[in-house]
Amino acid sequence: MEQAQALLKSLYVMAMMVEARDAYTGGHLWRVSQFARLVAERMSLPPDEVARVALGGFLHDLGKVGIPDAVLNKRDRLTDEEYAVIKTHPQVGADLLAGHPLAALAMDAVWLHHETPDGRGYPRGLAGAAIPLVARIVGVVDALDAMTSSRPYRAGMPLAKALQIIEDNLGGQFDAEVGRIVLALGQEGALDAVIGHSAPGRPLQQCVACGPTLVMHSEVQDGDTVHCPSCAMGYHVRHQAGRWQVAATGAANPVAARQPRADTQLIDSLVQPAYRLLPRPKRWLGWFGPSA
Repeated sequence: MEQAQALLKSLYVMAMMVEARDAYTGGHLWRVSQFARLVAERMSLPPDEVARVALGGFLHDLGKVGIPDAVLNKRDRLTDEEYAVIKTHPQVGADLLAGHPLAALAMDAVWLHHETPDGRGYPRGLAGAAIPLVARIVGVVDALDAMTSSRPYRAGMPLAKALQIIEDNLGGQFDAEVGRIVLALGQEGALDAVIGHSAPGRPLQQCVACGPTLVMHSEVQDGDTVHCPSCAMGYHVRHQAGRWQVAATGAANPVAARQPRADTQLIDSLVQPAYRLLPRPKRWLGWFGPSA
């Protein structure tokens, strides 16, 4: 069973390393995972399905490992050709995940989260109920986070505006049942502790020099230094009166800034509820041998 747990953790680590390549989307995977979990719980899904949905939300962008840096970190809007490259990431993610023993736990979310009820999504052009529930959930909350997060060419929009866009496109771009639940959660304030955060109680910060996101990992403490993943500027971290703040040091450290690292404390907290998804030990004999 320990091998199975290590494999599960490896999926989270791999996803977080992929996310670290994008200077602007820090915390996106955690936010999508948490939004998805909240939706699944509101739908009264069984605990195993809630865990599967949360896992899928965290892993959904695995395929972005295959997107060139020049496209992934472009500071202007993408051209049609570049957008076509971006649209390959669900298939790349599915291909990457296919060889993993735990692939079935997240394949639908990774491969199909850009399918839409109207059949205009990708990569397969599925429509309506043909899209697995986990993909329908992740698809809506992925879009929610994209709309409320800042990009090089635009600031994130207010939650109310994002919710209105979802409401206006129910049954078309967004699954109607999932979308209505997201609307209710947003109106109740249930999403507020997730939006604009990279971990529980860790609000995102912004580089004053060039704009990208400063991710506040769970391990970051008062007095530590974090670096902008784009310009490498260092920032002193301060935690005072219950608030996190950063102040530029005036010194850049390209080595530290370009060295991605996983938020191990956050991953451990996410892996724990996902353990229920692991197969019983006897089902692992074919992969690990009699000692498993």
